[in-house]
Amino acid sequence: MFAIDAGFPLVRNISALPQSNYGREGLSHITLAGSLIHGMKEIEIWLQTFSPGSHTPIHRHSCEEVFVVLKGTGTLYLASDSHRKYPDNPKMYPVFANSTFIVPVNDAHQVWNTDDSEDLQMLVIVSRPPVKVFIYEDWSMPHTAARLKYPYYWDEQCFDSPVRDEL
Repeated sequence: MFAIDAGFPLVRNISALPQSNYGREGLSHITLAGSLIHGMKEIEIWLQTFSPGSHTPIHRHSCEEVFVVLKGTGTLYLASDSHRKYPDNPKMYPVFANSTFIVPVNDAHQVWNTDDSEDLQMLVIVSRPPVKVFIYEDWSMPHTAARLKYPYYWDEQCFDSPVRDEL
């Protein structure tokens, strides 16, 4: 079997990969190809599944993000003009199976599964991992009050020693 960096096999069975909800009810997260753990340097790819009614927190991060919706329906809330003092009123965009959308660097956003019975499942591709995530309580919270979570929950296992911020 061929192996990439850190001894991980080149071809892997997704159903055999570790998954967790990281303490967030309604979420299933699998890192398909990760930064430090798999030797990737520029991108990270996740498979995320949200049960009906579940959602991400309102957040922004220091990377670009691409979503590919595999199944289900939902709503993207995106504050593209969030470079003011706070995110303010996001625009709503319906998302559905076989759709894709992007979230630019530092644009506050949130994704909801709005279906009553079907999971929302997406491939998520992020640049510049591991991701620095700023979490908001609501859309009127000032950027300066957003809580930094770094490394983010699914990247914590990648660090054997304390994280040193290069900035």
